[in-house]
Amino acid sequence: MIANPQSSHRYSLRVYYEDTDAGGVVYHANYLRYAERARTEALRDAGIPHARLVEQFSLMFMVHRVEMDYVRPAMLDDLLVVETETMDVGGATVLLHQTVRGPGGVCVKLRIKLACVQIGGNRPARIPPEWREAMAGMRRESAQDGI
Repeated sequence: MIANPQSSHRYSLRVYYEDTDAGGVVYHANYLRYAERARTEALRDAGIPHARLVEQFSLMFMVHRVEMDYVRPAMLDDLLVVETETMDVGGATVLLHQTVRGPGGVCVKLRIKLACVQIGGNRPARIPPEWREAMAGMRRESAQDGI
C-alpha cells in the first residue's frame, strides 16, 4: 500500500560532534548526507522504500546533479529539519528541492536531480508508476522552482 502525503516531507536530526569541524560548525559535505537520509525516509514514509525498488524491479535512484546554496551554518547540537519536496517527475528522472532548517532559519537549499537506473548496467530506466505517483505526491502547492 502506498501512502500519498500530498505535501513536502520533513525529517528531523540532531547535529553531533562528528558532523562538525573544530569550530563546532557543520562540515559542508555533511549536508549531502542529511539530504540523502531525508530522501530515503521520504520514500519509506510514502510507502515506496528503496529496498522494494531494488527487489521488485532491479532499479535504483542515482544522484545525477546537485546544486547547493549555503545560507547560514548549522552548529553542534542544533536540531535540524530537512524538508523534501518534488518539483518534477519525468520518465526516468525526478527533480527534488530540499531545505535544511535550523534554529536560526534556513541553513542550506539543495536542488537534486535523481536518475532511475538498472542495477548493474547503470542504464536509464523508466520509473515504475507507483513510484512516480508517490513522488509526485511529495509536492507542495507553493513549491519554489529555484534554490
